[in-house]
Amino acid sequence: MRENLLIEAKGLKKTYGQKKVVDGVNLDIREGEVLAIIGPNGAGKSTTLDLVLGLCRPDAGAVAYWTSEPSRHIGLQLQSTPFFPGFTAIENLRMFAAFYGRRPKDAELFGHLSRCGLADSARLDALRLSGGQQKRLAIAMALVHDPKLLFLDEPTAALDPRARREIRELIRSLADSGASIVFTSHDMEEVHKLAGRLALISQGRVRASGTPDELLARYGADNLEELYIQLT
Repeated sequence: MRENLLIEAKGLKKTYGQKKVVDGVNLDIREGEVLAIIGPNGAGKSTTLDLVLGLCRPDAGAVAYWTSEPSRHIGLQLQSTPFFPGFTAIENLRMFAAFYGRRPKDAELFGHLSRCGLADSARLDALRLSGGQQKRLAIAMALVHDPKLLFLDEPTAALDPRARREIRELIRSLADSGASIVFTSHDMEEVHKLAGRLALISQGRVRASGTPDELLARYGADNLEELYIQLT
């Protein structure tokens, strides 16, 4: 692997039944970058990420990691996080820390919650938090073991404008602190604002990869939405 790479995937393929869901994907994730994975529903994005994260095995191809224990150094925020019923925000955070063999003190847990704008919600039932607060809690849970690489799956989906802005500001803050971030989104304005680089996946293949400005110039598009429509 090249020195600045965290993950390098080559020739990934995955077939379910007769359908080629992932068909020869090459993808690299670099240290210190914000990478957006975009593409239509059913294009193979989720399966590609499952392969990259080691959640399923490829039929062909390989994934190389910068560490021998990638799962201990990767944080993952899912679209729907399974909070523990009846547990407060800080209790959920403590439980997730335990999954990684950590026993942080309350001060450290409050630090994670504060970083995600949830200091005043620490003692509230997690399932009674607003949609935006639950997204921020999910990100806090993904950060609780201090991962080197963070995956965010549509972190602003189905949120109101204020909550979307808060999540975007949080992502910028994490990036400014040196975190390596991969996120998926259908919001092209969001992608242009947050991503240093993007990879567009369609029909199981990476159709384009580069910085937003590079791709706009390469394909003669005025904006990412136009580029998206052009390539998909």
